[in-house]
Amino acid sequence: MTIRTVFVTIFILIASVASGADTVVGTWKTENGETSVIDHCGANYCIVAKSGRYAGQQIGFFSGRADTYTGRLTDPRTKTIYSGRLTVSGNSLKLRGCATSVLCKTQIWTRLN
Repeated sequence: MTIRTVFVTIFILIASVASGADTVVGTWKTENGETSVIDHCGANYCIVAKSGRYAGQQIGFFSGRADTYTGRLTDPRTKTIYSGRLTVSGNSLKLRGCATSVLCKTQIWTRLN
């Protein structure tokens, strides 16, 4: 293996890791058909409702990387805060919010962009 091949291989690996970063960032269609945007919020990520009755309200705050994030979800209707976990898999986002370790609800959102 030549030195050039080693550098090309390293470059490809770095590029593939970089392109996989922030997979959670984007516009997502919720289970009820509304849209929410997940974007950087300092070193973390925020979820903001973009359509529907609660448009413009922040409904989540998460930290993490790659494909798994932890933080909190807020029910905008009741203002109740839940512990949450986001898991990204391709164009799907699994959100799980829990009031206790047993009382949880899961939604699957679809990436729009």
